[in-house]
Amino acid sequence: MSAIHGEPVIVSGGSRGLGLALVRAFLSSGRRVASFSRSPTAQVQTAAAEPAQHDRFYWEQVDGTDAAAIHDFVGAVGAKWGGIGALINNAGVGADGMLALMRQDDVERTISLNLGGTVLLTQACSKWMIRANRGAIVNISSVNAIRGHTGVAVYSATKAAVDGLTRSLARELGPRGIRVNSVAPGYFESDMVKELSDTARERIIRRTPLGRMAKISDIANVVQFLVSDQAAFVTGQVIVVDGGITC
Repeated sequence: MSAIHGEPVIVSGGSRGLGLALVRAFLSSGRRVASFSRSPTAQVQTAAAEPAQHDRFYWEQVDGTDAAAIHDFVGAVGAKWGGIGALINNAGVGADGMLALMRQDDVERTISLNLGGTVLLTQACSKWMIRANRGAIVNISSVNAIRGHTGVAVYSATKAAVDGLTRSLARELGPRGIRVNSVAPGYFESDMVKELSDTARERIIRRTPLGRMAKISDIANVVQFLVSDQAAFVTGQVIVVDGGITC
């Protein structure tokens, strides 16, 4: 799968879960990767300290809602590697609960990171892409942006807003050679899903036409495709990766 001009990929929230899987996948494909998260994990610290990865992987501890820190991080990546080829807006939180009963700080944190952080990082990266007249942006959305579910109203609202951002930016940035898409995963093997009861897991699998949960690689493969030259004429789309559960 060919890469966009060999330029680096920024993956937000790359220390665990889907973000870490994306970091590993892009590194394995030969790309340079930069990532950040609020707190480090053993996996990302080990990767960042590996001498063989010195010129291929860059990580910082950054709060995705801190505009100044985001600006500095993106500037450091662009200066280090001469540009930014792709951005994966993956960082997010999934605080749930009935809206009337949610704590206000949980509401504000969800909106600030899921939507505000995506806007901040995209704004900073798109300036580099505009100068180069090329680039690709993938926003990690959710099937919750498409179908309503009890207890995730705020989370769903942020992901629906991200999909709106995707479509508008595809129009705005397309003339500069920059593509923007969303990937909306359904249930996939993650820390959150591991906490489900066996009964809940079985119910989800029964409702899924393909008869299983997604593997994390199922999501990562679609993201890699969207930033590759093979998706050169794909923009403004929300790609649902859910095994058919939203059919």
